[in-house]
Amino acid sequence: MSRIVLPKPLNEVVYPDSDGRPMAENTRQFKWIVVIKENLEILYRKKDDVFIAGDLFWYAEKGNNQARTAPDVMVVFGRPKGDRGSYRQWEEGGIAPQVVFEVRSPSNDDAEMAAKFDYYDRHGVREYYDLDPDTGRLAGWQRKGRGLKPIARMEGFTSPLLDIRFECHPAPEYFRIFGPDGRRFLTSVELADAKEQSDRRAEIADRRAEIADRRAELLAAKLRELGIDPN
Repeated sequence: MSRIVLPKPLNEVVYPDSDGRPMAENTRQFKWIVVIKENLEILYRKKDDVFIAGDLFWYAEKGNNQARTAPDVMVVFGRPKGDRGSYRQWEEGGIAPQVVFEVRSPSNDDAEMAAKFDYYDRHGVREYYDLDPDTGRLAGWQRKGRGLKPIARMEGFTSPLLDIRFECHPAPEYFRIFGPDGRRFLTSVELADAKEQSDRRAEIADRRAEIADRRAELLAAKLRELGIDPN
């Protein structure tokens, strides 16, 4: 039996999942995108209603496939985790991403960044952070009233929504981000090294405990030989 395929309506709007552009233009930019995105994933790994994505198209208006942008990292409270080809706001309960991050590359000119800011401002983003890993520029905005207003000082600033803290540092690192527990956001290699060190410390602690138990057993045996109750 043959299957009848109905033609798509002529006026159906297509929402592409990609524009063919690379996620990042250099290793420094890519590193920071991954560090922010993955550490936020770890931070909210037990929260089923927090969706985090990197370089994902966000379509804000149904029927308008030009009303889109792809934040380097976005955080959406109130939406389930899971795979998506794009974030279509009208299919997500009308909830806009509340926090977005942009990690600049050398090709990001002022006009492009102004357009991104306008999009985030217009569509309800509550916190916007702009990092330039090549120059060390770190800027942020918070929604106050109907618009995004600049954060006067980013050094030591703590995000009200994410509870993460920003610190500025000299080159080449420029800035650090710390989680609510005070731990610095780490790369995957640094996380692996930290786990290895933690495992090694645990192994040493276990070995020391074994040695202490053995010494206690030997001492008890010696006391018994001398007719002394070790208890």
